[in-house]
Amino acid sequence: MIAKDKHNRFNSLLILGIIWLLGALCDRLWFALDHSIPAWDQADYLTGTLNYWRVLQNPQWWNQEWWQSFWLLSSKIPPLTYIVTAVVQNIFGTGPDQATLVMLLFSAILLGSVYGLGAALFSQTVGLWAAALCQVLPALYQLRLEFLLDYPLAAVVTLSFFCLTVWRNFGTAEATETQRRIFDWFWAAAFGLTLGLALMVKQTALFFLLTPIIWVGVGTLRHRRWGQLVQLLGALCLSVLVFGSWYRTNWLLILTSGKRATIDSAIAEGEAPLNTLKAWTYYWHQLPHQVSVPLLLVPILALLLYWGYSGFEKQDTRTTKMRKMREKFFTSSSPSSPPEASSLKWLIIFFVGAYLLSSLNMNKDDRYVLPYLPVVSILLSYGLTRFSSLIGRRVLVGTFSLAVVLMLLNLFPVGGFVGGWVTQVLSPNAQHFPYMKPELPHRQVIAQIIQTEPYLRSTLGVLPSTAEINQHNFNYYGALQNFQVYGRQVGTRKKYVEQDARSLSWFLTKTLEQGPVKDAQAAIVKTVEQGADFQLNKSWNLPDGSLLKLYHQKTPTVEVKHTSQNNSQTRIALSQVIVPEKVPPGVPVPVNYQWSGSWDELQHGLVLLTWHRNAQLIPNTNSWIHDHGIAMGALHSGAKKPEGTFQVIEKMAMLPPSTVTPGIYTLEAIYLNRLSGKSYPVSVPKVTLQIEPQATAIQAPELDLVTQLETLGAQLPKGTEAVSQVFEEVGRINQYDPIQDYLVQARLTLEYRLQHFTPNRDWAYALALANVLQRRVDGAVASLKLLTQLDPENPYAHAYLAFVQLYNWQPLAAQKSLEPSLAKNPNLPEFRALSGVAALMQGDFVKAWKDLSILTK
Repeated sequence: MIAKDKHNRFNSLLILGIIWLLGALCDRLWFALDHSIPAWDQADYLTGTLNYWRVLQNPQWWNQEWWQSFWLLSSKIPPLTYIVTAVVQNIFGTGPDQATLVMLLFSAILLGSVYGLGAALFSQTVGLWAAALCQVLPALYQLRLEFLLDYPLAAVVTLSFFCLTVWRNFGTAEATETQRRIFDWFWAAAFGLTLGLALMVKQTALFFLLTPIIWVGVGTLRHRRWGQLVQLLGALCLSVLVFGSWYRTNWLLILTSGKRATIDSAIAEGEAPLNTLKAWTYYWHQLPHQVSVPLLLVPILALLLYWGYSGFEKQDTRTTKMRKMREKFFTSSSPSSPPEASSLKWLIIFFVGAYLLSSLNMNKDDRYVLPYLPVVSILLSYGLTRFSSLIGRRVLVGTFSLAVVLMLLNLFPVGGFVGGWVTQVLSPNAQHFPYMKPELPHRQVIAQIIQTEPYLRSTLGVLPSTAEINQHNFNYYGALQNFQVYGRQVGTRKKYVEQDARSLSWFLTKTLEQGPVKDAQAAIVKTVEQGADFQLNKSWNLPDGSLLKLYHQKTPTVEVKHTSQNNSQTRIALSQVIVPEKVPPGVPVPVNYQWSGSWDELQHGLVLLTWHRNAQLIPNTNSWIHDHGIAMGALHSGAKKPEGTFQVIEKMAMLPPSTVTPGIYTLEAIYLNRLSGKSYPVSVPKVTLQIEPQATAIQAPELDLVTQLETLGAQLPKGTEAVSQVFEEVGRINQYDPIQDYLVQARLTLEYRLQHFTPNRDWAYALALANVLQRRVDGAVASLKLLTQLDPENPYAHAYLAFVQLYNWQPLAAQKSLEPSLAKNPNLPEFRALSGVAALMQGDFVKAWKDLSILTK
């Protein structure tokens, strides 16, 4: 008997492998034919995989700061899919086709989990047919071919539910005490591990697993199975160890972005409110499209007949006719037998709980409920396998064969008019043909930018936003070229159109369809195409008859020239500084700097520039600073490190404070290497600038991002009224520097100044802001503690420190930091809210209620 069971299990696994292989061959054939460009979300996720691929080239497993930056690479979306795909690309190479190979792994996980669930709850036959159905369900095969998180989520959620199911069943199975303990602890640990992994794929995993977890937990309490309760709690603790680091690092952004992704998006897209029937039946109406009409109706009809015959037999035990009829056409098992009834109940609990919790999410899309479809496939397989007669088996095979034909007609353009009509009737909204026209010119656009500026990292302003032409897919193809070009969507708000146009050197426009863009987009397109600052660099004809146009700034902000192969210059030289003769204070002033030196010194170089009247520096009175990275930190070595001497010309603007005293100002420069920390003075050519209130302002470029950040930091002492404006401006300027290197430049130069010069309050505020925006908790706490010493009478300085400490889960320290703020202004809602959160985190619910209740008044 044991040998026979092993043989049957081997045969089942062999069949399961064949099912996976056939699906894999179909998928890879589709990808071989497809030349499409990843759309918005797909390209964004693919870029995430490259971010992790790059950082995993040089891992530092025992470095805490490396782990912090590792988790910060993806602040809103759990990174497990990115990490796994990064490993796959490390083996097979980078690119969209190589990245989608990871779906074969998730398919194996999904099919194995579905088979295991079906076999554990019913039989190996049910499990195999359920796995086969997963290959032909429209919703599943469509999303297998898209690089989205929903299919991986479905796979890992099903695996976790399988582990929970096996653990639950072993808890009541007949076995020796030792075997039961070993199996119980093993499967409890497996469930905890897979639950943690599911939550590291997407937060919505909880929608699908919460109900069965609560059901099992309540059951263990009700039946007083304390051992199982301990195992369940242990499993949950293990899951926290798996997902805890990422969630702890990014919890605040998860909460804030979660609101935007659900409530705000639902309102913007006009989703039905939760108090309407439509909101709760949306996914029910999608089920026929997700499953296909034959695969939904035939199993339901089979179950109704099966249960109907069984019901009649149960009502009249003297009638043998019904019994013989059921035995002729259906399996011998009874739907009312305890094992089958319990299994069906368990699957229905999962499905109903997942359906209701998913419906509770205001932002709806049929792919969001993909993780409950594998369980649906088991229910459908159970219905199809109720047939035992020859006719019944033909119905089973015929239904599955029809599903396979529908899948092929939906995936490949082989059916013509008849095929299109058949799929529209039996499997609507599932057509997903490969794009077999020539590939769109994304790679050529990126190559053109790199060819024009081979030594710079560039940001491309992508003005249209269609599925084929958008900021995400240009950002992805730029990342494929050693992250030398980044794509960003700008020109979305009218009040920022002028600043957007002045802050980027490259723009991409398109004729005809523009996508879901806002009114401001037309204004910035006009500025770029018809203004005097940009010229057409190159254009491409697109298959839809439109024209894609690449524009470049006529006078680039940064120019890099390779002047010599000789690499003998060991220090940076400042050979020229060009400024106007006379300018008024408080307005931007154009300034050109010309640097030369070796590639390493230039690329890693920061310059601390001080314009001053005399030796005694008094910031904002007789001096101001213009610190920044050389070339604004945009030097990029490309695929191969350049050798020799280079010249960098910066055409920038600086901002003398409005409070600076009139007079003649000269420049002093210090070089700081951002990697080694070494510094040395830089010889400055003779240059003077006269500050004269009556002078005429001269047109200047946009201020560099470091100067803009320092200007924003100076607004923070004003407190609440300034914070929202500061972060709105930060959101804007972050688009211009996609890697936010300007924050690193500001942080390192300000740290140097605070250590080597007389500390200045504005510098400390700007440094604190740079640390907070980089989420460097220790650095932020240190800079804010310094700030409370430099500006002790400002209650907001202490409140900022308390906020960062709360973010770092230090409520006791936060409560202490808040004391000066509450002493100066005890009724300010923001201070009371921070105090309430600190009390809540310490378990003082009475104080938390008292403090937080002020927000409702």
